[in-house]
Amino acid sequence: MNPENAAPQLERTRRHFFADCGVGLGKMALAGLLADNATRSPLHAAAPGAGGFDPLAVRPTHFAGKAKAVIHLFMAGAPSHLDLFDYKPALVKHDGKPIPPEVIGGQRYAFIRSDAAAMAPRFEFEKFGQSGLQIAKILPHLGRVADDICLIRSVKTDQFNHAPAQIFFNTGFPQPGRPSMGSWVVYGLGSESKDLPAFVVMSTGAGISGGSANWSSGFLPTVYTGTRLRNSGDPILNVSNPAGVDSEVQSATVDLIARMNRHSLETIGDPEIRTRIASYEMAFRLQTSAPELMNLRSESAETLSLYGADPDKPSFARACLLARRMVERGVRFINIYHEGWDAHSDVLGNHTNNAKATDQAAAALVIDLKRRGLLDETLVVWGGEFGRTPMVETNPALGRALGRDHHPQAFSMWMAGGGIKPGISYGQTDELGFNIVENPVHVHDIQATILHTLGMDHERLTYTFQGRPFRLTDIHGHVVKGILA
Repeated sequence: MNPENAAPQLERTRRHFFADCGVGLGKMALAGLLADNATRSPLHAAAPGAGGFDPLAVRPTHFAGKAKAVIHLFMAGAPSHLDLFDYKPALVKHDGKPIPPEVIGGQRYAFIRSDAAAMAPRFEFEKFGQSGLQIAKILPHLGRVADDICLIRSVKTDQFNHAPAQIFFNTGFPQPGRPSMGSWVVYGLGSESKDLPAFVVMSTGAGISGGSANWSSGFLPTVYTGTRLRNSGDPILNVSNPAGVDSEVQSATVDLIARMNRHSLETIGDPEIRTRIASYEMAFRLQTSAPELMNLRSESAETLSLYGADPDKPSFARACLLARRMVERGVRFINIYHEGWDAHSDVLGNHTNNAKATDQAAAALVIDLKRRGLLDETLVVWGGEFGRTPMVETNPALGRALGRDHHPQAFSMWMAGGGIKPGISYGQTDELGFNIVENPVHVHDIQATILHTLGMDHERLTYTFQGRPFRLTDIHGHVVKGILA
């Protein structure tokens, strides 16, 4: 976890050794011996398993964190902050009129002209809870937990298009190849679950623009990659035994493969062999743990009703309930991607449908975690990759009307639990919701804050790759202290 830790630098795969100029067999053997010693450092203490080192062993934090797990509800496609969380009466006043040029400041857009007319919010807003948080009425369930959430209205990003912005939010870099936030968390803290993956990914709705780069381990060992659960059939591919393979044959096969892999690990020292060993062992345990996890019929009728979940029907509600069950079982990081918020046309219809699909379950997750005593140690994060323009997008050639274009300068998201101050709003945009005027929060700041709630210093959580120490926030990011409890 610290820059001085030699293990990450030495734990490189064989392709990196072969890529070095002038590497001989003696040098490779020496490097393997050094790596074997380095992995027994205090930060990666020896644990039972392959090579005396368990890459998923629980590791100490930099300081006492409030959260033990993260549930990230990623609203892919970018919800409109102006229609859900950031009510602007001035937009009603300017509806149908061009936004003043001095506000736009030369900003160019992909699908609209910068002199496009303003569009008023598509929904009515209401103040909820004792905190009086102002939220759109199409999110009545979120209104029920207004006093439990922190609404951040001043988030900004560097990226303008969906795939780069999604990857940027999840990995700190706009191109594929960097470790995702969940991978960094598991690399830094290890796993408290021996029967389920430490980092789980679920998806509802349409396709994810950023794809698997959003949960990749990048240049970290692949043992830290997110495991995607399917919505139907076996939750994880190839976990069930093929026809004709009974438990006795399987056990003997797994034992033989484990011995061969351990021999290879001792001979070569390739960290990816540890990943292979861990994958086989986890797959064996998943044959029991995964079906038990996915069986929601053990939940009470009241709980299923709270989420609005059908135990046999894939949905965002079912994914949220599964996330709570995973937290109870020690899963460290859970991503739920709900795609479909990209409202270039008909913001009203698009957001109405997505609110119906997500509002009840997202609020139920907060309620359920709280009543089970889990919210204080579980960080729930809700938001997309950027915001939407105050100006209307209408394009008859593309069949678009009453939509909004991409807007990286400002957007809203909310957090709950895990050491976050409840019942507050943080940050502010101008009267048209175009620019941030108070307490700007960059995506790197969000990442730094998430790590902080888990007890990790984003500047110290590093991994050396190709001679350079990397981190999730690169050389940027500050913890948003104003939202910490």
